[in-house]
Amino acid sequence: MEGLSPSPEVVVLGCAGVDTNVFLPGREVDWSVEANFTENLDTAGQAGVYASRGYAALGRRVAFIGNLGDDACGAMVREAFTRDGVDVRGLFIDPAGTARSVNVMYPDGRRKNFYDARAASGLRPDPARCREVMAGARLVHSHLADWARHLLPVARELGLVVACDLQDVVDPGDAYRQDFIREADILFFSAANHADPAPLIRRFLRDRPERIVVSGMGAQGCALGTRKGIRFFPPEPSDLPVVDTNGAGDSLAVGFLTSHVLEGRSLAESVRRGQLAARHCCSLRGTSEGLIRAEALAALLRQPAPGPELG
Repeated sequence: MEGLSPSPEVVVLGCAGVDTNVFLPGREVDWSVEANFTENLDTAGQAGVYASRGYAALGRRVAFIGNLGDDACGAMVREAFTRDGVDVRGLFIDPAGTARSVNVMYPDGRRKNFYDARAASGLRPDPARCREVMAGARLVHSHLADWARHLLPVARELGLVVACDLQDVVDPGDAYRQDFIREADILFFSAANHADPAPLIRRFLRDRPERIVVSGMGAQGCALGTRKGIRFFPPEPSDLPVVDTNGAGDSLAVGFLTSHVLEGRSLAESVRRGQLAARHCCSLRGTSEGLIRAEALAALLRQPAPGPELG
């Protein structure tokens, strides 16, 4: 009908909140004294925010389904979504308040994350509203909020490609993640807890060999698994400083999924686009503002690409 907004291309499911990034002045916390003088920066953050804002920065129509509190932190996230044009029809109120994370940040960009998981406990969004938001989309990009697992069968019923980010997997048999693993056409995970992601990739391909598995390896690059095998991609060269790794994995997923699912590009090109988006994200200190835009990504892609390595 005339006057109606077009459907989103991608719907992000999951966690949104406020990150407090605590930047240490030295290499470690000085435990010998009571007070450490740090720089503490608040930003609209967590996986759902970085992913939603990442798609918006690349010019894609994106909707977010997730929980926020009716509080000042929730207002910060809503304002960020509004600025970026994110469809927020799927937002619902969490009486426990908006989720918070404290990230202790090291000078080289590494972090230690402390996540307050009270928010979203026992919540379920309105299924009719969620179906309405997802109808007409091409892709659902899910994070690990407990309620999100119940929407993945709906996404499959609607014919959407289902991508799930398992984040920092420790045990691939973790019961909490099994619904997300089972439903995903495309799986992402961080290899932060594994020196070699290949055994996990093979395990995730074992039951569904037609799926795609992408593992972010930080400074070591990225691994891609398909029925044809595993390829390792070196990191993209960049002169940008690495100051903050928050959101890097989300940016990798957004760049890859935008390229491969929404634009129909090859797997190798999509890995490169994802890595460039992640590398740009690492240069943003204490903020989810300024994620890479389509024109900036296009400019970077005109530079020669490092080749993949077979694994």
